[in-house]
Amino acid sequence: MGCIDRTFTVLVVNTGSTSTKIAVFCGCKLLFSDNIQHPPDELARYARIPEQLEYRKGVIQRSLASSGVALEQIDAIISRGGALKPVPGGVYLIDEAVVDDLLNRPSTEHAANLAAPIARAFADSLGVPAYFADPISVDEYEPLARLSGLPEISRVSKLHALSIRSTAAKAAASLGKALEEANLVVAHLGSGISISPVKAGKMVDANGADDEGPFSPERSGSVPMSDLVTLCYSGQYDEGELIHLLTHGSGLFAHLGTTDAREVEKMILAGNTRASDVEQAMAYQISKEIGAMATVLCGRVDAIVLTGGLAAWDRLVGHITERCCFIAPVITYPGENEMEALASSVIRVLAGEEEARVYASV
Repeated sequence: MGCIDRTFTVLVVNTGSTSTKIAVFCGCKLLFSDNIQHPPDELARYARIPEQLEYRKGVIQRSLASSGVALEQIDAIISRGGALKPVPGGVYLIDEAVVDDLLNRPSTEHAANLAAPIARAFADSLGVPAYFADPISVDEYEPLARLSGLPEISRVSKLHALSIRSTAAKAAASLGKALEEANLVVAHLGSGISISPVKAGKMVDANGADDEGPFSPERSGSVPMSDLVTLCYSGQYDEGELIHLLTHGSGLFAHLGTTDAREVEKMILAGNTRASDVEQAMAYQISKEIGAMATVLCGRVDAIVLTGGLAAWDRLVGHITERCCFIAPVITYPGENEMEALASSVIRVLAGEEEARVYASV
């Protein structure tokens, strides 16, 4: 999914659990980028993610002020999408309905929910349009993927859709195939982990990144159900506190006191056997989920694709590859190409090559 070479200048906003990323592109050319890391003690001042809105806007303003980029040259702003209602993939205009849903009734509390409101605020101040693309609520599930063992609870699509789709397109191209011709299992390995079977260009299933699958740097993943129910009724946590624990205070952080893989690697190299066991357990759980998703494709898998920040961790990638290479070749794209993918998406809209959707009409 390469950037389309146009002269439009766009600002990209991408809010993650522990970082805020911004970038300015003029066509394919990257003019400026910043990956602003938020220390845990700073984020801990806010009981809920929506309360971080002004804080994150402030850090973006300070970064742009020092960037040397003339903001008046920006033609549009595009953001990562948040936990909205289920929608088809694509580019959407950020209107009041989008901002209201993300701040007041998101399907799950996630830092991604801040990106579109921030983009809309900056766009209004500059007098330009704001868009989002491929939110985490993109829903392309096949019918069988929706059923759970409880009729009252359906499995819903919550995944790193932008990262997975753009990386799948890149992997398919490397195999000499169009995205619609490839069967891939794509694992986004970041602060949250989404693993999806991509079938003919559609993300037909996935582990719910907040609810299921492997544990991640800060999320619990699947845990023994009866023990979780007991914890719910223990009186130790209220509902919000327990959700926060499961989605922001678990995983590597709970076991080792850090969400930073580099710190875990240092622990392992220093002979910390607990850190080694935790890393191997995470690789083990990621590998199990990849194997499960390969069955969705009936084993006809052209490649297993690893992306996201943790895909730069050689130790973790090595352990996953060792367990999964019998399924298909493992392709690794360390880091993320989300910023370029977002820029390309909005430039296609500005160039008239793709029509932006209206959220309220889908």
